Amino acid sequence: MTGDRGTPSAGARDAADDATELTEAGAMGEERVVLVDPDDVETGTLEKMMAHREGALHRAFSVFVFDAAGRMLLQRRAAAKYHSGGLWSNTCCSHPRPGEDVAAAAARRLREEMGFACPLRPAFTFVYRADVGGGLTEHEYDHVLVGRFDGEPVPNPDEVEAWRWTDPAQVAREVEETPDAFTFWFRVVFREAQAHGIGV
Repeated sequence: MTGDRGTPSAGARDAADDATELTEAGAMGEERVVLVDPDDVETGTLEKMMAHREGALHRAFSVFVFDAAGRMLLQRRAAAKYHSGGLWSNTCCSHPRPGEDVAAAAARRLREEMGFACPLRPAFTFVYRADVGGGLTEHEYDHVLVGRFDGEPVPNPDEVEAWRWTDPAQVAREVEETPDAFTFWFRVVFREAQAHGIGV
């Protein structure tokens, strides 16, 4: 299922407009991530690409959104993304800005990427490290948040090229059979989520 069926609601259009404004505002300045120690205590900030080149541990978040039927909302990253373009992943993921609360950052990024808002609850945290190609390494203290939404996303095409609602059991089969169709971190966080009873 992709996001081009019918006419979006006024609320969805407003969310998409807000996302455009937020994305443009963020593009005006240097993007920096929050560096942390293994206990998620802030140790400084670093320009985002430099952090990924150096493999520096930094704060991040991953959002999983489900509908009333228990289906998981997946997105396929836009092909032009600086890494892992064209691969399927969770509903959205990113990094809080310096001084920004994780929950607020997750809500902001959900609007920017997927064009909607919904309540999000913190589920668990974990640390992972992964080579994502191009000389870049994801080394993140990841905050996982979960939400419920029963509408249709209005994604930003600069961020997302496709989306679908999929039963978690089907996602698990696809990850097993065609792992290279998914981002590396999604394979890791999906496994962690299942271990925490999310999407099972």
